[in-house]
Amino acid sequence: MTETPTNPVDPADLAAVERQLGRLPRGVVEVAARCPCGCPAVVRTLPRLPDGTPFPTSFYATCPRLTSAIGTLEAQGMMREMTERLATDPELAAAYRGAHEDYLRRRSDLGEVPEIDGISAGGMPDRVKCLHVLVAHSMAVGPGINPLGDEALAALPQWWTGGCCTIKSVE
Repeated sequence: MTETPTNPVDPADLAAVERQLGRLPRGVVEVAARCPCGCPAVVRTLPRLPDGTPFPTSFYATCPRLTSAIGTLEAQGMMREMTERLATDPELAAAYRGAHEDYLRRRSDLGEVPEIDGISAGGMPDRVKCLHVLVAHSMAVGPGINPLGDEALAALPQWWTGGCCTIKSVE
């Protein structure tokens, strides 16, 4: 089953994402979440890029202020602490496995790619290896699906202050 969004991505949004990334975005099917300032923050991408490359990261954070703030959480050891909690908290581990299954289901809605079958992203379902993916997933699907993405998102500062990252220079 394929559920590609029916509306093409707004060219202005694609241009904003290109400015954020410093390169042409690939395989984008929609802006999945926006910063409170209104700029794109997370894009949803095809599981196979136009050049044929399998791409497991279905929800991709693009806002440089957001990704910088997430990187700070990673540098502070949040991923290690979360992974340790997964090993000792069965309820958290079950909820995180549910996030993994949600991620796989949503990606498969855009197409099946045998090379990445069963592989989600960010370390799911057993560890945390990328908070960027977890936060992007939480921002795209809303609270209550990815408990560790929700937790990391709640720990972030207000990265959007100062206006849209595609208009003003990024610190």
